[in-house]
This record gives sequence, C-alpha cells and structure tokens, in this order.
Amino acid sequence: MSVETPATPEAPVASGAQVAPELPHLADPRTAAAIELIWREAQLLDRKQYHEWDRLWAPGGRYVIPIDPETEDFESTLNMVYDDDRMRRMRIERLTSGHSISVAAAARTVRTLSRFVVQHHDDATLTLSSAQVLVGHRREQTFVLGADVTHRVRLDGPEPLIQEKVIRLVNSEDAVNASGFLL
Repeated sequence: MSVETPATPEAPVASGAQVAPELPHLADPRTAAAIELIWREAQLLDRKQYHEWDRLWAPGGRYVIPIDPETEDFESTLNMVYDDDRMRRMRIERLTSGHSISVAAAARTVRTLSRFVVQHHDDATLTLSSAQVLVGHRREQTFVLGADVTHRVRLDGPEPLIQEKVIRLVNSEDAVNASGFLL
C-alpha cells in the first residue's frame, strides 16, 4: 500500500467510489517511532556526537541541503550538501578530527523540530515533514536558522533508520557561512 498525499477530511463519497486510505496519525506507533528517531538525531547533533548520529542512518541514506527550495531533483541541481554514506562519513571525520578551521570555533547549537506531518507511508518507510528552528552561538554571536525538513525513515528493520534527510533552509538562496556543525 502506498499513499502520496497528506490526509484530509473526506467529502461524502458517491456510491461505488473508492476512498484513499488515511495516512497514519501522530499517535500511530510507526509514526511515534519515527518522531522519536528524529528527536534522538537532534540531540546527538546538538551534542556533536557525530559517530553515534551516523549509526542512525540506513545504508545508502542521503543527507541533502538544496539551494533551490523547490527542487526535488537533487542529483541534477546545485546543493549546499549532497552526502551519501561515504561523503557523510568524510564530513564527520572533518568535524571530529580537529583539523578543520570551522571546527576550531564550532558553534554550540540547540534545535527544535516540531510541526510533524506524515507525507507518505508504505510497508517499509514513513516520510515526515517538520519545521526546524536551530539556535547557535559562536564567537560571541547568536544566530537562528529555520528550515523545513523532510525525513524518510525505514521501518522494516529491528529499529527505525534514516533513509533520507532533506533540509530546506528558509534562507537557502542567500549567502550561507560555513557552519562547523551539521543541520
């Protein structure tokens, strides 16, 4: 079973017409498990526990921060970040090795993810959209980053894992400084 559109209140259905199955609600155990995974991810990122964060990813998972806020074709468009497993691990190595300039003065962060909406589900995955507000502090300056985030979570294994994470920064088309942290 596969559903592509958010659940909406249905109008009366004519006799014989089929009604699309409803998407799981936030109280559904699969949805709750995916949200708990996303909150755990946020905690690990704020604590800069990047190797533990990497264990939350399914094999072949993609981490994407597109510049174009409307694009769905990440492979053919310019992105701030487009990481597969290998690139994500290389980024973690740069952030944890102490050799990167951006790490020397890495920002302290605290992020909140909320406004969860189930976008899609099938037997193996659940896709959630959410809003992220990240507050960071670096070099005596505090900054705020807002983003619409989409997580595709694999639910067909012993524990939920991130298959894809897309972060659409509200200011993605503006100049963005090197952050020294992961979104």
